[in-house]
Parts: sequence; structure tokens; C-alpha cells
Amino acid sequence: MPQNPDQLQQIVDKVSQNLRGAITGEEDSYGDRVLIVARDHVHDTLAAFKAEGFDLLLDIAGVDLLKIEHADRFMLTYILYSMKTDLRLRIKVFVAKDDMKVASVADLWESANWAEREAYDMFGFEFEGHPNLARILCHREFEGHALRKDYPLMKGQWATTASDLMVDLERE
Repeated sequence: MPQNPDQLQQIVDKVSQNLRGAITGEEDSYGDRVLIVARDHVHDTLAAFKAEGFDLLLDIAGVDLLKIEHADRFMLTYILYSMKTDLRLRIKVFVAKDDMKVASVADLWESANWAEREAYDMFGFEFEGHPNLARILCHREFEGHALRKDYPLMKGQWATTASDLMVDLERE
């Protein structure tokens, strides 16, 4: 639970007023404030929260909602934290299966670079503006996205060529 939920609500209200229509819902889940943000507003919204002191992007998690009744098939969850105020915030963004494009936030937090690559590799999210959107966990010959619920559980894919991972480090 945040140390000061009133302070968090003041920040949420300020961002919501400045970016009308960006935040489409609010909820509390397991002690965290969770905001639902329209996909087209994700970069501006996250930039606004960074400007309000959320200086740490802890993680970006992809979720496949195939077995859950929801209008959109996929969801991204961004977990933000303010080291100064000890406030934590989760941002949910719903993404349709037929349009997996989402703005990259790698320009806001360096930690987004590899987190976005993981979400791309495992689910197929296409982060527009990402500096190096390439597979990070699966080999480069891998076809599909292993954490999608419709990916065959026992489907094995062997790599036939070796990859030099130093190329990725040199691009950073």
C-alpha cells in the first residue's frame, strides 16, 4: 500500500486533467492503484507520470486475455515507482490482436528497452519508436510468440544457426 494514497490521488487527478481522455478507468488491486490508459495516449501519460516523480519503470508485463472475456485480446501493464515518495502505480493498456502497435517508452526509461523487447518476443507487441526491437529470449529463427495462449504448448523449435549476442550489446 502506498505510504500516502492521498498524494497519489492528487498526482493522478493532475495528470488526468492535463491529458483529458487518456485515463479511461481506475481501480485498486492488491494494494496498488491501477489506471487504464487508452493505447494512443500511453507515451504521453507515462511521460506525465515520470515528470510527476515516477522515476523508475520497474517492469512491463504482457498478458494474453484469450480465456478471459474482454474486447481486446492483449494487455500491457507498466509498473511505475517513485523513489522519492515511495509511491507505486500500475498502468494497464489494452491492445487488439489485429493491431499490436504501442508507442515505445524506451526514450523515457532505459529499463523499457529490454522489457519491451521481451513483450515483443513473447507476445508480439510492436513498440513503435523502439531503438532495437528484436527478439531477446527466443532465437532469431523462432516463429510465433511463446507466451500467447494459442501457441502450441509442446511445439519445439530448434535453432539451426548461432547468433552473436554481442551485436545487441553494441547497439545499446
